[in-house]
Amino acid sequence: MVEYKCFDCNKKVSTEYLRTKIRCPYCGSKILYKPRTTTTKIKAR
Repeated sequence: MVEYKCFDCNKKVSTEYLRTKIRCPYCGSKILYKPRTTTTKIKAR
């Protein structure tokens, strides 16, 4: 499941809500983003 966050209030917004509206249900902002997953760095030998 894809997870989006609001850029202004930093709360999670469900994809079910985004099917009908493109606004944050908490603050009304139109700027949403998908947080990146953490990356693991490996040192080369």
